[in-house]
Amino acid sequence: MRSDNQSFWGDPPEDFVLLGVSDKPWLQLSLFVVLLVSYVLAMLGNISIILVSRLDPQLHSPMYIFLGHLSFLDLCYTTTTVPQMLVNMGSSRKTISYNGCTVQYMVFHWLGCTECIVLAAMALDRYVAICEPLRYAIIMHRPLCQQLVAVAWLSGFGNSLVQVVLTVQLPFCGQQVLNNFFCEVPAMIKLSCADTAVNDTTLAVLVAFFVVVPLALILLSYGFIARAVLRIKSSRGRREAFGTCSSHLVVVSLFYLPAIYMYLQPPSSYSQEQGKFISLFYSIITPTLNPFIYTLRNKDVKGALRRLLARIWRLCTR
Repeated sequence: MRSDNQSFWGDPPEDFVLLGVSDKPWLQLSLFVVLLVSYVLAMLGNISIILVSRLDPQLHSPMYIFLGHLSFLDLCYTTTTVPQMLVNMGSSRKTISYNGCTVQYMVFHWLGCTECIVLAAMALDRYVAICEPLRYAIIMHRPLCQQLVAVAWLSGFGNSLVQVVLTVQLPFCGQQVLNNFFCEVPAMIKLSCADTAVNDTTLAVLVAFFVVVPLALILLSYGFIARAVLRIKSSRGRREAFGTCSSHLVVVSLFYLPAIYMYLQPPSSYSQEQGKFISLFYSIITPTLNPFIYTLRNKDVKGALRRLLARIWRLCTR
């Protein structure tokens, strides 16, 4: 009879142990509180952005269509990982089933790649708004925005499907302990006992396409935007133009910097100890901060939130 920590070459384990901070018990309670508070804030913030972008007529422009999808992505992003992390931190048995692990890294990878393209679409929207303001309504029409969003979701799913097909074929030879908070493709590749050259190469190529290419388009868009802004003679006009872009730039930085560190290195050199905390950052901290970044720096969103709260208050006081 086979023990729990043994498996045959092609037989996957029934579950994985997610180590998290089990080796640092003094950190577990404080991290649990941080995760719980961050998750609640992420849910409230992103749901609020989704509601106002849908319900407020003044936020039906392309910019807010993309923002609504970004908030939905962040909502799904945190829900994919954080509830499992909270359950594991509150339990002595810190496991996830093999199938649950597969679904988790598939959805997580899908959402991450989709967000890369949505952020690039938002940069395109800002470029057209500032560099081609008279043609903005013609270029960034609603069908185009819907097509860009559809491309983002479908291409992200296709990329995730390729990664899952390759990853589920990896043998683990009885290795079940993932030094991470949740299941991720680089951590799974690192855990495998087989030759992972094909997985390493495929991951590098697809990440280059889904991370580097959108980032290059974002930087190119902002290069043209910076040139256009510098040509504006009015200092007030320059401030307004910069204000429309600054929130997006902050969100891009928070999302891309950890992702570049995590995925633009060979999984064979992947450090699980460092990687798990960086994964924690972009899986919960970034989605929590995004709605507040857009709310605090965007008067239209703040006005829409005030109108929504006033409407809710009137309904509650009737």
